Amino acid sequence: MAAATTSATAIGAPAPVPASGGRRKLLLLAVPALLAAIGAGLWFGGVLPPLLHRAKPVAPVHPADQPAVPATAKPPTYVDLPEIVANLNAGKRTSFVKLHARIEIARAEDGPAIQAAMPRLLDMFQTYLREMHPEELRGSAGTWRLREELIARANIAAAPARVVDVLFTEMLIQ
Repeated sequence: MAAATTSATAIGAPAPVPASGGRRKLLLLAVPALLAAIGAGLWFGGVLPPLLHRAKPVAPVHPADQPAVPATAKPPTYVDLPEIVANLNAGKRTSFVKLHARIEIARAEDGPAIQAAMPRLLDMFQTYLREMHPEELRGSAGTWRLREELIARANIAAAPARVVDVLFTEMLIQ
């Protein structure tokens, strides 16, 4: 009868798992996690970056010891845009945006190129503004997104010239 029991156990039931299998899995998971925690502690503690030559330690510098700023720093160059008035995509109600802006360019020599590309630049700005909803222009995040989009469009319109920034002098949404 004992032989029948062992053959049934061998055929139908799974083999018993030794108790050390759970410890082995725990060890395989705990050791990498522990090493990662130690590495993160060393990295964020500032010990590991100097050893890997990734970051140089910052020494406190007295303002009198700093080198003088070279006099070759050029002042920024701006090009004024004409006033832009565009109706916004507001559904059934009418909503407008009135925008005065200046374009900051990388080099003063690019001023004539910007002036020559002004009709294309205004067209791209108008087209973009007409597709915007009034809700998209609310708050500083909306203004920031508008600035980034206008910079990208200005760089496309005035291809050889490089536009650094678009500065809003007046923006009115009605």
